[in-house]
Amino acid sequence: MGIIAWLVLGLIAGGLAKLIYPGHQGGGIFATLGLGILGALVGGYLGSMLLGSGSGAGAASVGALTIPGVIFAVLGAMLLIFIWGLITRRAA
Repeated sequence: MGIIAWLVLGLIAGGLAKLIYPGHQGGGIFATLGLGILGALVGGYLGSMLLGSGSGAGAASVGALTIPGVIFAVLGAMLLIFIWGLITRRAA
């Protein structure tokens, strides 16, 4: 998958995760992009682990611009928002 597709998936996943997740999450467009790309990687990994690499959703979750891919990327980004909130709350 090309770098442009990763960036698009990252923006979509990061933006949706910030909209869905309650509370205020700081960061601008680059934080959203990074969060979405890392969320896509985490979500794809968790999707393939939970659903198996042979299943359709698990295979589609590894970064493809498909509905299951975006869903797993958003879930991964939300998980990262939660973890980041735990880390920054203790540091403050």
